[in-house]
Amino acid sequence: QVHVAESGGGLAQPGGSLRLSCAASGFNFFSMYVMSWYRQAPGKEREMVASISTSGDTINYADSVKGRFTISRDNAKNTAYLQMNNLKPEDTAVYYCSSRWGARNYWGQGTQVTVSL
Repeated sequence: QVHVAESGGGLAQPGGSLRLSCAASGFNFFSMYVMSWYRQAPGKEREMVASISTSGDTINYADSVKGRFTISRDNAKNTAYLQMNNLKPEDTAVYYCSSRWGARNYWGQGTQVTVSL
């Protein structure tokens, strides 16, 4: 059974860092999935933060996180990561991991990131 689980969220101060992980289990071909991170702040729509292609050679970021966040993946470990540096209060949201291959799209339950003094 396919399962996606995010971890690594928590409380950080402005300017601080967090590293999110997205572990995928039950995938026969994890390397075929495009991995993405989304976030949803209270009262706002879910937005794409970063995405990485199957081989890792194509990466996209939302303008709001460019230069601060880095997405990566380890296909041998069936895991994707989001390194978040120089965090800002406006980065506060629930962060979700998406695994997509054609019509297949699996989501995790999300992990809360709060940036506050």
